[in-house]
Amino acid sequence: MKKLVFGSTWVGFVLLLFLLLLIGANARGQAPAAVRHSLEGQWRGALTVPGGSLPLAITVTELADGNRFAVLDVPMQRVNREPMTVTPRGDTLLFEAEQAGCRFVGRRSADGQQLLGVWQQPGYSTPLTLLFVPPAVPQAPKAFKFPPPYRVEEVTVPNDTDHLQLAGTLTVPAGEGPFPAVVLLSDQDSQNRDAQYGDFALFGNLADYLTRRGVAVLRLDDRGVGKSGGDSATATVAARLHDAQAALSFLRTRPLIDVAHLGLIGHGQGGNVALLAAAQPLPPNFTVSLAAAGLSGTDLLSEQRPSLLLRAGAADTALLSLARRQDVARQQAQVQADKMRASGSNSAQVATFLEQQRLRQKVEDKKRMDAQRKRRRTMLDIIANSPDASQAQAIVANMVRQDQPGLPPEAVQAAVARLTSPWYRDYVKLDPRPELGKARGAVLLLHGTADDMAEAQTNLELLGKALKGNARVTTQKIEGANHLFQAPTTEWPLINGQPRPVVSTATLEAMHTWIMARAKE
Repeated sequence: MKKLVFGSTWVGFVLLLFLLLLIGANARGQAPAAVRHSLEGQWRGALTVPGGSLPLAITVTELADGNRFAVLDVPMQRVNREPMTVTPRGDTLLFEAEQAGCRFVGRRSADGQQLLGVWQQPGYSTPLTLLFVPPAVPQAPKAFKFPPPYRVEEVTVPNDTDHLQLAGTLTVPAGEGPFPAVVLLSDQDSQNRDAQYGDFALFGNLADYLTRRGVAVLRLDDRGVGKSGGDSATATVAARLHDAQAALSFLRTRPLIDVAHLGLIGHGQGGNVALLAAAQPLPPNFTVSLAAAGLSGTDLLSEQRPSLLLRAGAADTALLSLARRQDVARQQAQVQADKMRASGSNSAQVATFLEQQRLRQKVEDKKRMDAQRKRRRTMLDIIANSPDASQAQAIVANMVRQDQPGLPPEAVQAAVARLTSPWYRDYVKLDPRPELGKARGAVLLLHGTADDMAEAQTNLELLGKALKGNARVTTQKIEGANHLFQAPTTEWPLINGQPRPVVSTATLEAMHTWIMARAKE
């Protein structure tokens, strides 16, 4: 990404004082409340630089959800439509172009026609005034998204081994390259290329983050999804391994891709597939597993909640809402604690009550989980050891109805079809550890501490032990992240007044830093 270059450093004391006064006035409420003017349009000005000036323009679009999107143009520097974030702080606005390494903090004039502030970037800062140039025709707020600052290509990946084709998206960073590249491998069930869980797109977010920061990303629709051929219900782990190898072969033929630095990033079962690919001929140069299992399929699935074991669809709403339900339980206990305080209970009594509630809930959860675990284990043994799926279906259907008496017949049928499908029977029998001693290349194992599908400590220890012959293994726990590597609910932004899940920042940073370090080896 092109950086802006302005020459020698200016003495910043006066500018810093100006900026502090600007923000301080807002904090003290000294400035009169301004009428909210639309920012939509173009803001133009000229930076004073040694030997002359540098014209620039910031174009702002008002979005329907109340947020704003902006792009920066500096023609003399060949900066064209560089994305900028817009952060309001009272009547002060912060514009920031992360990739260009610059920011502008400005306060809007009372008439809404000027932004007066300071332009900053490493080693340089200067006062700047931007004048408002409204759009030719006033426009209502709209849902609009500018093209991303990287190349986007719809591609078809041939899998010659299994005689099918997979559809996907290849995103390549701006610039000349060559770039390190990764293939994203999805978790169990049928996933689209963005790994969509409700409103949360795990792979769409990962691809955007990495591509903006110098890593090409290939993400594919699973078999039978979108324009991809095949059928996910019959795709065993071996078949998914063929898909991963086909994707790597495809990237090796592409321009702008650094074939010496190709990697796989797998989530859940996709993480196990990625690790197995590292143990095959023509392995990836590096592998990232996100919540891969160290336990066998039977052991792992025995530990999971019934809703996760029996769900018939790809989008697990129970998983998405788990953190919220836990928050509700805590809030209910807190409400009762507040009533106790209002009735005259002291701090020690309230603390004792809360601890009793926690311990009681913990004991009840353990009893319930132990009983469920034993029953799930019985079901999984039937699925794994029956000679064929038809013999298991009647027994499994009866167990599903007993466990979930409120399920309608069609839901029971869908759950049984899933639990006795070829891919599920194959996964129940899977134990990836014996093969991992052959894994080559660097490996990064990431697990979230709030993962209730593949518990972090146990699975990391087992995977680390299986990979002990590889001296290039790194393990890391992501604090507060769940199985989808979402940030804790306290960090979710509000979109249209509703909290929206986002990928944990710690996950993104850890992955990107590690991949770029491998690209320098």
